[in-house]
This record gives sequence, C-alpha cells and structure tokens, in this order.
Amino acid sequence: MSLFSRKSETGSTATATEVNPELAALTGEYTIDPTHSSISFQVRHAMVTNVRGTFGKHEGTLSLDGSKPENSSASIDVEIESIDTGAPDRDGHLRSADFFDVETFPKMTFRSTGAEQVGGDEYRITGDLTIKDVTKPLTIDLEFHGKATDPYGNERVGFEGGTTISRSDWGLTWNAALETGGVVVSDKVKLLFDISAIKNKPEAV
Repeated sequence: MSLFSRKSETGSTATATEVNPELAALTGEYTIDPTHSSISFQVRHAMVTNVRGTFGKHEGTLSLDGSKPENSSASIDVEIESIDTGAPDRDGHLRSADFFDVETFPKMTFRSTGAEQVGGDEYRITGDLTIKDVTKPLTIDLEFHGKATDPYGNERVGFEGGTTISRSDWGLTWNAALETGGVVVSDKVKLLFDISAIKNKPEAV
C-alpha cells in the first residue's frame, strides 16, 4: 500500500489526498548515501548484446515533502571519471573526447524542476540533465521502497527507477558501422537509479 494512502476502518483504501501519519517522519532533508546507492546504465552493443556500467563516485541531496510530493526536489552530481564497465580500454575510450571528454567536462549533473505522485508508490521527477555542455529536460520514474532506521540510528528512505535517453541529444555521437549493418553502440541508453538516502539530523544549537 502506498505511503500516501491508508485503509479506513471498513478496510477500503483511502484516497491519496488523506495524509498518512508516517508522512511526518518522511518529510525532510536527505543526503544520498553513495556507499549504498548506485547510478548505472545499459546500452546495446553491436546490435546483439547489452553493455552495463556504473558511476562509482556520485553525491546528491533529496528534499522530501511527504504531504505535498510536488514540493519535493533532488540534486545529483556524478564524477564521469568513475565510469566502470568492467573493461579498462572501453572505460578509457568513454572518458576520451569521443564520448564524455572528462578532462573538459568532469561532471554530469541532474537538478529537478518538478515532482509528482503518479499512483501508489510510483513517482515521477522531472528536471535538467547536463552532460558536457548540453542541458536537456529529463523525466525519471521512481518507486518508493520504504523507510527504515539502520543499526547506526540513521533514518533512511529508498527509491529505485530509471529512464531511457538518446545519447546524441547530449552530443555523445561517436559510433562505427558494422559490416553486417547497424552500428556498434546504440543511441538509446537506459539510466538506472537505486537510491538510499539518510535524513539529515538537526544541527546542534
């Protein structure tokens, strides 16, 4: 059942406009835990298989408003140098000017511009994704996985989701033709997010 709905005494599900008491605990400022989060991608290679990779270094924040999801926001910074596809030569090529040109553009960033509850535990965040010197709008569908207190007393929330982009929209256009037809690298790239964020503790007065 959604965190934004609850069952009435008759057992029926209440509408999303009724506030769940847990919302008070969810609302607040959070810092993404990079050790327990992942930002990854998947792209078709040579028309026959998928290459998967991750960005090992990233940081970000969430500002969550449980009673009014539209007031929530997210900010993420990714160090492109940390890209890892399991093949050092390929990673070096991805870091080069053919692709990300990390010496000139070391970071990829996302800044949200809107948020909404789609239904149940499903949410949608819109924002601006910047890769190299190109900024384009992006929509990410996310599922809320719940909240918990870890053994160290940290209050955590979890989200998982993703989106598909055309890398050429951000100037990532390198490719090579195959003798059998088609190209080496698909233009379509799946971006995947698995986020664990820790609620910020009040500053000591």
